[in-house]
Amino acid sequence: MTRRIHSRLDPRDPAFLANVEHNRALARQLDERQQAARFARPERDLQRLERQGKMTVRARLEQLLDPGTPFLELSTLAAGESSYAADAPGAGQMVGIGIVSGKEVVIRADDSSVKGGAWYPLSVKKIVRALDIAIENNLPVVHMCDSAGGFLPLQDQFFADRYGAGRIFRNQSILSKKGIPQVALVLGNCTAGGAYIPALSDYSVIVRGTGAIFLAGPPLVKAATGEEVTVEELGGADMHTAISGVADYPADNEMQGIAITREIVSQWRQRPKAGNAAIDPEPPAYDPAELYGILPADSRVQFEMREVIARIVDGSRFHEYQPAYGSSLICGYAHIWGQQVGILANNGVLFSDSALKGAHFIELCDQNRTPLLFLQNITGFMVGREYERRGITKDGAKMIMAVAGASVPKISINCGASFGAGTYGMNGRAFDPRFMFSWPRSQVGVMGAEQAADVLSSVKIRQFEREGRELSAEAIAAIRDPVIADYKRASSAWHATSELWDDGVIDPLATRETVALALSAALNAPIEDPHYGVFRM
Repeated sequence: MTRRIHSRLDPRDPAFLANVEHNRALARQLDERQQAARFARPERDLQRLERQGKMTVRARLEQLLDPGTPFLELSTLAAGESSYAADAPGAGQMVGIGIVSGKEVVIRADDSSVKGGAWYPLSVKKIVRALDIAIENNLPVVHMCDSAGGFLPLQDQFFADRYGAGRIFRNQSILSKKGIPQVALVLGNCTAGGAYIPALSDYSVIVRGTGAIFLAGPPLVKAATGEEVTVEELGGADMHTAISGVADYPADNEMQGIAITREIVSQWRQRPKAGNAAIDPEPPAYDPAELYGILPADSRVQFEMREVIARIVDGSRFHEYQPAYGSSLICGYAHIWGQQVGILANNGVLFSDSALKGAHFIELCDQNRTPLLFLQNITGFMVGREYERRGITKDGAKMIMAVAGASVPKISINCGASFGAGTYGMNGRAFDPRFMFSWPRSQVGVMGAEQAADVLSSVKIRQFEREGRELSAEAIAAIRDPVIADYKRASSAWHATSELWDDGVIDPLATRETVALALSAALNAPIEDPHYGVFRM
């Protein structure tokens, strides 16, 4: 049996207790932000939905999901740091993975309590990401459509680019090409480009009286052609289900529409899971709540990643690979909710030996069809003349090549820091992790705030020295302090998740369950045979 990790923590240590208070405060802040993004709406908008006979997006979700099943919500705080954050909580979209009629599905829903469900730039990015997840993981999609269309004042930010609104419809077409089913439940307007969501879905259900599908609404039709037409005549439920054929099933109300949608999903075939068979799960031997005491209040202080692993994995058991070699990178096998994973976790900067160890371990997991979990807390690869002569760039490239080429599902958690090329070696967003999550304390950027301030201030100091001038300590601080403040804001977990650089900020205590749900979703897709490019030897 795999050896249990031996914890060396002292829960009575004053530093441990101070960390607990700090991280509990961050968890409360996360909860407050999430609650606001999910539920805080002007009363007039809620009353408008009630007058229209509509449920809130959360009430719709509750009726759609199988009772008592979990829902893995994604990117709850998208757009939270944007210029339009107040107008578009959650980017006006609800996205996640849930169980409908016994099937794991991606659920994407317009939140019509937010500007009538209008799409902002980050709304589009969130929808595209949801459909990327469906494609990567072979997951069916349920669209709950209720949108006034694109927010026109910002159209230049979401319309024309490769990953703009057109990517939504491209992704829908790719899903269809791959035989992954989609159903659209039209609960409100599907206007302009949004009309293509039900048209590109395999099935579409539309609610009488509130649901409508048209490329241009009545005002635009009149302006363009002079024709006067009502919403129902132009794009209502009876017209589309009896005349145009754009929709398949009319529903008298939202509850009936949701019931029909659930019936449709129940007809879809169940796909076999990839990967190795799961074993019976068991809780960690150590209390996950102790994670709060492990994580230092000062982000610059290193922490022992084995203590983190011990509070996430089944039975706190961990088979460590090459424990004496490349010790700044921990590699090994464990189970999370019964599913085997290969874990790579940072215990310091990446040296040549740790990079080589990581590359080899990734290949072993790929060969064994074992999903990979990256626990990031990395300042980067080691720099300096000695390390360059030893080939740190070449060895780092090997690890990057292995990460990019791995065929098994890869999941990343930013536990503390993710800086520089270390982000690449540890499966950052650019390397297509199936899912990526951040802890509230995490940071991501080219480098840390202090290092960036040192670089920029040293450039300024040398410039002044060449001019024969000398900067006072106060003048240097005046250069450094704004840089530090700006870097801390731009590298924070709140900014990263606002921009959808991850799939959500999670409480450290929710890591085990979040990873288990993500793994379950990821294993719906078959795993290809291992195949890599050229490793520079």
